[in-house]
Amino acid sequence: MNRLIFVFLACTGVARGAEPVDLILHAGKIVTQDARNSTYSAIAIRGDRILELGGESLIRKYSASSVVDLKGRTVIPGFMDTHLHVFGVSRRSVPAAEARSIAQLQDMVRAKARELGPGEWIIGMGWDESLLSDHRRPLRADLDAAAPDNPVILHREGGHSGVANSLALKLAKLGRNSPDPANGVFERDASGELNGIIRERTDLVSDLVPPATMEEMRESFIAELKELPRVGLTSVIIAGASLDPKAAPFGTTPSWEELQDLYAKRGNEFPRAAVQIIYPGPGQLEKYPHRTGWGDNRLRLGAIGEGPVVDGGFTGPTACTFHDYKGQPGFRGRCFFEPAKLDTITEDVARNGWQLGLHMIGDRGITMGIESYVKALKKYPGKGDRRWYASHFTMQLAPQTLDAMAANGIYGSAQPNFTWSLSERYRETLEGDALDQINPVATPLRHKVKLAFGADYPLTRHPRYGLYSAVTRKGKDGYQFAKSEAVPIAEAIRLYTAAPPLLTWEEKPKGTLEPGKLADLIVLDTDPYTSAPDKLLDMQVDLTMIGGRIVHDRLRDGPSKYEPSPKSR
Repeated sequence: MNRLIFVFLACTGVARGAEPVDLILHAGKIVTQDARNSTYSAIAIRGDRILELGGESLIRKYSASSVVDLKGRTVIPGFMDTHLHVFGVSRRSVPAAEARSIAQLQDMVRAKARELGPGEWIIGMGWDESLLSDHRRPLRADLDAAAPDNPVILHREGGHSGVANSLALKLAKLGRNSPDPANGVFERDASGELNGIIRERTDLVSDLVPPATMEEMRESFIAELKELPRVGLTSVIIAGASLDPKAAPFGTTPSWEELQDLYAKRGNEFPRAAVQIIYPGPGQLEKYPHRTGWGDNRLRLGAIGEGPVVDGGFTGPTACTFHDYKGQPGFRGRCFFEPAKLDTITEDVARNGWQLGLHMIGDRGITMGIESYVKALKKYPGKGDRRWYASHFTMQLAPQTLDAMAANGIYGSAQPNFTWSLSERYRETLEGDALDQINPVATPLRHKVKLAFGADYPLTRHPRYGLYSAVTRKGKDGYQFAKSEAVPIAEAIRLYTAAPPLLTWEEKPKGTLEPGKLADLIVLDTDPYTSAPDKLLDMQVDLTMIGGRIVHDRLRDGPSKYEPSPKSR
């Protein structure tokens, strides 16, 4: 009888003397993303770390508190996004990103006007004309019809432009005779009147909006952070926070102090995060007691970046380019700094020992930024590997600029998902090689530039869009950009898993699935390595683990709100 019990226990993996572990996942395809891209069928986890990878024998070698049968599914390291905006929602906000027609957007504004009453500001973020059935942008007159007695400003997806109604423009003292502001553009109708669209300088209006309090935004911000593991993000670099808790941050991103409080109380529910800080101004970095990297493996200080920005973006569009915009002779976007002024900022950051990751989108803007980086790094070499990077890194660069990046250890934080979401805008704005080579990946890698991926804004924050675009070079309208900039799927996944921790000096504890590393991993319903590229757009995350804890189970939690809808395809 005792012998029969022993045989049974041995066969079920809980033989006497078997080493205890917390969790085993087995009967799947576990791709480690290590240097050899090793593949196993089982993984044993103890505490928050990976203990061992191997074959099915692991379920007999260890006594596990919990065993997950993968049923052939694919496991990879958790995705890490190197530049992501996470916003809370003000009571004044309408969900503009959900609008699929101008009429629907007007209904949102009209309802909010009734809720708040006359005279109250109405705001919103995320409309995208390519998703609207009208196939045009909302204009001043559209908002006037919905809320004539409320000032309204709604930002486009990407944040580089917005539309204001007549009352908002009036309160901002903007009208027919207002010249274009520094670093921005007021669009006009055929008669010369402002049509409500403001490129880049929406702050001229939005600064009049009463700021939201953290108490007001807290629950919506927490909900956004908790949403991220549902798309497979186990780590992120949060962009746009302030060191000053009293300062009005970009959008509605909490300050660094507020983020520390949130993570201290509820950090186990959120992805690991580094926080990119808006440049606080001359003299402030020297006074601050901490530097990039301060914190722990849950929350740490990241680079100085996002604000100030070197140039505009293509959602404006005002990205600073070397060539005229298509159909706009003489217009090449906006570089927001003269080189000497930019140098004062990069030198201040270098002198005080911080990492730097400024927003750079157009080829002229990126080139100017890289030149400034190189000068500052040489003037203040500091100690060790500085790992400065260019955020967005959207256009193809001259070989000498790419070589300068590689020689000086300057990285690129790229968003290949823009190829998907901004395809129509790129085609309206650019032509020739500037268009076809947008969001390059292969060429920078050939020049030994280290890249890592991210998404930037909510609508396409699911990594599958970036993976799909990096592999196929296709936009959501079906247009295919230069295939020469595509990379194989294994490389695209590496740039979303193993490469990003380099930007936070965390490549030793995470980014690959190896013994001793953090058990941050995801289970996919689709094998991205063998499936047709189009299947990537339907790929879903079945399970997400952070530090050995299951933080998302699709059977339990349902799909992410960032799952695709028919109208977004």
